[in-house]
Amino acid sequence: MKLNTQIIFTLSALFLAILGVSLSFFPQELANYFGFPIESSIFLQLTGALYFGFAMVNWMVKGSTIGGIYNRPIAIGNLTHFIIGALALLKYIPNHFDEVPLVILAGLYAGFAVIFSLIVLTHPLPKS
Repeated sequence: MKLNTQIIFTLSALFLAILGVSLSFFPQELANYFGFPIESSIFLQLTGALYFGFAMVNWMVKGSTIGGIYNRPIAIGNLTHFIIGALALLKYIPNHFDEVPLVILAGLYAGFAVIFSLIVLTHPLPKS
C-alpha cells in the first residue's frame, strides 16, 4: 500500500494550522463557547501556539520521504498526538454527542490516527 505522504502532511498541516490560529486569536470566544472560565483563555492561546508550531513542522516536511525509518520522529510525533487526541475525544463524546463540532473533531482525529499508524508501520520505498 503506497501512501501519498505529501497530501497527508499537507492536510494535517492545514488542519492543525486552522486549530492553532483559531485558538490563538479567539481564545476568549472559544472558552465562552465551550463553557470554560475566561481565565483559561491563556491556556487555549498557548495550546494554539503548539498546534500552529506542529502545523509548521508538518508543512516543512511534506515533501520529504516519510515512513518506516525515514523521518520517524515526525511520524511518531504525529501518531502519538492524533492517537492520544482521538482517545481523549472519543472518551468525551458519549456524554456530549449533541456537540457536533466535537464529534467532527473526534472523527478527524481518529482518521489521522489511522493514517499516521499506516505511515509509521509502512516502508515508503518500493521493493527492488
